[in-house]
Amino acid sequence: MPADAAEEIRGTAHGTAPVPLSVLDLVTVGAGRTASDALRTGVDIVRLAEDRGFQRYWVAEHHSMPGVASSSPAVILAHLAAHTTRIRLGSGGVMLPNHAPLVIAEQFGTLEAMAPGRVDLGLGRAPGTDGATAAALRRTDRLNEGADDFPQQLAELIRFLDDDFPDGHPYARIHAVPGPVQATSPGGVQSAHRPPVWLLGSSGFSARLAGTLGLPFAFAHHFSAQNTIPALDLYRESFRPSAVLDAPYALIGVSALATDDEKEARRQVLAAALNMVRLRTGRPGLVPTPEEAEAYDFSPMEEDFIRSWNANVIHGTADEVRAGLDDLHKRTGADELMLTANAHGGDVRLRSYELIADAYGLPTPA
Repeated sequence: MPADAAEEIRGTAHGTAPVPLSVLDLVTVGAGRTASDALRTGVDIVRLAEDRGFQRYWVAEHHSMPGVASSSPAVILAHLAAHTTRIRLGSGGVMLPNHAPLVIAEQFGTLEAMAPGRVDLGLGRAPGTDGATAAALRRTDRLNEGADDFPQQLAELIRFLDDDFPDGHPYARIHAVPGPVQATSPGGVQSAHRPPVWLLGSSGFSARLAGTLGLPFAFAHHFSAQNTIPALDLYRESFRPSAVLDAPYALIGVSALATDDEKEARRQVLAAALNMVRLRTGRPGLVPTPEEAEAYDFSPMEEDFIRSWNANVIHGTADEVRAGLDDLHKRTGADELMLTANAHGGDVRLRSYELIADAYGLPTPA
């Protein structure tokens, strides 16, 4: 990694935001909308995020979910790179056990060549889907093996990214291209730079591993809020300085939706919560409309889930969301907040990021 690696990881806060703000896009597809609609919304959001001073824009790998069109993060990131010039782009994350490390090194080396100096490689150890789909992805039914082997897969991937397998290693003569090998070839002018690696998690495993390796850590507060503070504490306690970072750096993913009035925010998060009810009960589908959610007959068990789920979604007017984010930052000490706006319509999601940017006085385009 270059000497300025930490500068690529540590963000810059703008306006009155307590820490850098970023975007996590699940590329959600609403009922009556298409994947093309969702991807066009992604372009609109990443342009707004770049114009308003958000630090980075990540997409997450999911599979076999009709309401989430982000099964191929590298493809989406290449598309977004063509529509941006400054904002960092990355995976939040690529599920490493689903892929050969060499393939990921090649994909993100290609992205780095497309958008030099602004690509992040966030890695997770979960499948990003159900067990049967994970088996189809990996061509095996031994799913635990992939998760258990994550540290070894990670080490192999970093070796490919750095092109530094030791002499005698079976892969010593194999190179991820584009990559550092091109800088050392006769006449080579390829940058030796490569994307910084982040570890993602929703429990303590990746928190400890990230700390031990001195890597930046991203925690999925948006769906594992009860584990946030213990995981961040574990990361900080286990952190060892590395060539990448001399001190811990942790961001958290946060469900946050701002609307022009509080009632509309409640309608939108109810629809997103109904989508989660269906996903958790084995009925994944497109994100329902607020009207469908309002007419839905929730069972008592589903109502309990909705209350629990929405308790961790910061929603309301822009001022209410800003206050909620400020409070979350104080409670967790996170170094960066990565916001994900889950709603049926792309226009609602886009407006949410605009309202939050305004609430914090983030820069406006010249």
